[in-house]
Amino acid sequence: MTKTAKRLAELIHATSSSLPEDAKLALRKAVRREPKGSSARLVLDTVLRNVELARGTGAPVCQDTGTLTFFVSENLRRAVTPERIAEAVAAATENGWLRRNTIDAATGKSMDTNVCPGAPVVHYTLDASSKVRLLMKGGGSENMSMQFSLPDASIGAGRDLEGVRHAALAAVHHAQGYGCAPGILGVCIGGDRASGFEEAKFQLLRNIADANPVPDLARLERRILREANSLGIGPMGLGGKTTLLAVKIGTRPRVPASFFVTAAYLCWAARRREITW
Repeated sequence: MTKTAKRLAELIHATSSSLPEDAKLALRKAVRREPKGSSARLVLDTVLRNVELARGTGAPVCQDTGTLTFFVSENLRRAVTPERIAEAVAAATENGWLRRNTIDAATGKSMDTNVCPGAPVVHYTLDASSKVRLLMKGGGSENMSMQFSLPDASIGAGRDLEGVRHAALAAVHHAQGYGCAPGILGVCIGGDRASGFEEAKFQLLRNIADANPVPDLARLERRILREANSLGIGPMGLGGKTTLLAVKIGTRPRVPASFFVTAAYLCWAARRREITW
């Protein structure tokens, strides 16, 4: 294995088996919010025990090791190529750090190395940070992601930030506990249908405790989080005070005819990590 692929395989292993510290801290805070003896607290305590077991053994945090999406700084295009990323994914699969998790959509055949056209997903980002970021997003949470075209009378959403709020809360209400709540909601305002999901997923890479640099969006993030957690959905949909751990909002330019709001739902297993090259 090349040195580049080996380093990328180590990133995959760490992402699969160990949640980032901000995610663990958010889960611990969530435990303290829930009453002793409640279903919510039991679920969160079990989640945290699972997290520590996975970290200690180097085993995947969740059996669904998800879709691997790499966000690579543009200035690393020559060093971190799709070929080296594919080599790393194949090695990680062989080592048991990833489940054989990729299916040919037309034939139903398992692609046992997790490598084929379109897998893994690689985006090159226009920044000079020299970072490789990895998001591992399971199918359960991916199924709960949604996209809205505003205005949408069915959810009372117009083409403004209040409409964005309605759309985000509609996505949370739709998910209930099926996306393995408590989750993190990445939101993109604008873009086309494809770039909206890319940006919404990119937002999931942000630290849970950070603040949006745009004041209006920072206020909107806080309000959606507060209102989502007042819905009573709770961990795994069993009721409680913690339905979301965070809300992160970004934007993409749009054309006049379109106003998309895209919500990418991430389960409590916030498997995302980055390295500086």
